[in-house]
Amino acid sequence: MKRFYKRALGPILSLAALALPQVSQADEYRLGLITPPPHQWTVSAIEAAAEIKEKTEGRVDILIFPSGQLGNEAQMLQQLQTGALDFAFFTLGEFANRNPNYGIFLAPYLVDDVAGARELLKGPTAQKLLDGMADFGLVGFGWGMAGMRMIVTGPEVKTVEDLKGLKIRTIPFAPELAFWTSLGAAPTPMPLPALYDAFANGQVDGMQIDVEGTWNTKYYEHAKSIIISNHMMFPMAAIGSGRKWQGISEADRAVISEVFAAKLDEMVGKYGEIDAKYKADLETTNVPVTTVGRDWFGPAIDAWYEEWRTKAPMLSEIEAEAGH
Repeated sequence: MKRFYKRALGPILSLAALALPQVSQADEYRLGLITPPPHQWTVSAIEAAAEIKEKTEGRVDILIFPSGQLGNEAQMLQQLQTGALDFAFFTLGEFANRNPNYGIFLAPYLVDDVAGARELLKGPTAQKLLDGMADFGLVGFGWGMAGMRMIVTGPEVKTVEDLKGLKIRTIPFAPELAFWTSLGAAPTPMPLPALYDAFANGQVDGMQIDVEGTWNTKYYEHAKSIIISNHMMFPMAAIGSGRKWQGISEADRAVISEVFAAKLDEMVGKYGEIDAKYKADLETTNVPVTTVGRDWFGPAIDAWYEEWRTKAPMLSEIEAEAGH
């Protein structure tokens, strides 16, 4: 009798289970980036992930890994291309080193301020480069940015000649390296998480950075000069793995694309206020803060443009957009 009931109950329980509402399981994804938790890139990534999870009713749950936890950008690019990583916020380095056209955003004094950068990052040339992410096996969602570039040095720097021979930390992409080499400095690529200690112990003499990072990471503690030059914008690309993207439903892909695009534009818009706030904070320290313009750099900038108009043909296109 027991055996009969056991056999009879089996199909009944199975049918009951089928009758229950099916709860869709959340898929966990990972987003990697090199910035620390307080940085606006990381903050925006966290906000975007929360909104995407809500709008997909929990189906897309993106976990954020800041501070290079998943590797440097070269390592994360490989992970994206194989599908081991799902999303990332990247600087231009890995793209500009493979296709010089991705370095055109780094043209010195291409724009005057964050507002000018925001317009270019939504323009036709930027969109063309975003579409070109497919050549790397990626999906491009949009362009963000960090603050305008400025200079922090350990030795005191008053003129551009004082930069000669100094080891300046840069990101390892060709347009930036060429700019610093033309100034007579020694560009020294280094991962961002290693920069504080390297600056403190003299492995590098200075850095091309933004006011946000300078204040939050306290680079000013070991500086004798802060030069607000605003000489370059610093774009960021929000990207996804082409392989993993195909496995996400069309409806959820639409949500992800929409949220990333909106958050990135919001991020860029914030940087005018962010830069002003942190500049004011830095002016409360004992380190001299000097504001300079294009003329301070002398002939090096014109020389940079002559070289890179040949290396990166799309530079002329974006110069025209910028009204040069």
